[in-house]
Amino acid sequence: MKSIKIEPRRLEGQIQIPPSKSISHRAVICAGLSEGISQIENVIFSEDIAATLDGMSAMGTRSLCEEAKDDENPCILKIEGTSSLKMSGGTIHCRESGSTLRFLIPLACKTGDQVTFTGQGKLTERPLDVYYQIFEEQGIEYHTDRGNLPLAIKGKLKPGNYKLKGNVSSQFISGLLFLLPMLDGDSIITITTELESRGYIDLTLDVQKQFGIEVENKEYKEFLIKGNQKYRSCNYRIEGDYSQAAFWLVAGTLGGKINCMDLDTYSLQGDREILNMIKKMGGQVESIHGGLGIQTALTHGTVIDAGQCPDLVPVLAVLASLSRGTTRIINAGRLRIKESDRLKAIATELNKLGAKVQELEEGLLIEGVESLQGGTVDSWNDHRIAMALAVASIKCRQPVVLTGFEAVKKSYPHFWRDFIKLGGEYA
Repeated sequence: MKSIKIEPRRLEGQIQIPPSKSISHRAVICAGLSEGISQIENVIFSEDIAATLDGMSAMGTRSLCEEAKDDENPCILKIEGTSSLKMSGGTIHCRESGSTLRFLIPLACKTGDQVTFTGQGKLTERPLDVYYQIFEEQGIEYHTDRGNLPLAIKGKLKPGNYKLKGNVSSQFISGLLFLLPMLDGDSIITITTELESRGYIDLTLDVQKQFGIEVENKEYKEFLIKGNQKYRSCNYRIEGDYSQAAFWLVAGTLGGKINCMDLDTYSLQGDREILNMIKKMGGQVESIHGGLGIQTALTHGTVIDAGQCPDLVPVLAVLASLSRGTTRIINAGRLRIKESDRLKAIATELNKLGAKVQELEEGLLIEGVESLQGGTVDSWNDHRIAMALAVASIKCRQPVVLTGFEAVKKSYPHFWRDFIKLGGEYA
């Protein structure tokens, strides 16, 4: 894998936050299930979003970007959807996108055709046991490679009562929420334990509502879904992504005033919790016209509950490593089955730089230091690890050599362009 040498530099200035990847997945799917043409504004073709667009296209939707497709600049996407999904080609390649895989599996079951899901990297090993159990209960044929991708399925899901644990990925719940309103009968999703990552379910329900679908949320314990509903095409704009803004918000806290534009302070995104986390640790966030501003601050350790915002852990581990005192990150066990084992990855790589991070079974224990040494680190082919380590370079005394820097293409293809815009330097 290729590497870059990052020089320790203060980052400051103004940055346009890229559109929310989580919302983009949902808008592309809802538009694809709508009869007529929807216009989705502010879309960036990260590898994950491209995977979802390709998957929906394989089931009969058509999409056109009004500008030349460029994975580093937003465009307006026009999608001609259909409620009569039908497979062409028989295979959906999800690349490394867990959202694509788990969102589209139930929709593939509406076609009645045999569909094979493939992927690459760690995605081939991401657990799908929730769906396997449903397939067995409903008599849907499926074949896997000892539980891993490729997954071949044939059969139609039926309306009815679905029981899911709340501590599994919310992507399974969202996947069912996309399909069940279209079926010929009412359904209920019952959550049998406390629901984690509620913010992602909020996003699913909110985007569905914009496209004409109503789901009754009974305090996140039950979701009541009327059947025979129809998605309606509409015009929709994707807001800025808090999970990506988190890297710049932490960068500003560590060294340099940064204005992050196109962030909705009333957003339903669960990763908006980064604002509360930074304030809890002593940081300063202020509302500005069109976004949020962050200033350098002396921060202190705290307890971070990652149950509702697991994607924030890598960059919060960087902030905690450079904050006074001790930080404990809890309820983060699900990070072990992401693009990498993120608990092991961020602990290993930050310690290489001179941090004091102890890996726990369900989290991290971090003793803050004043600065980091620098050195050679690896992204583990994980976009969030790569970006977190880039932010850590701000407080290093020596350069950081980062292997696998290209991993950012998965979610934030122009991360390094923005890094330079804010004063970063690498070669």
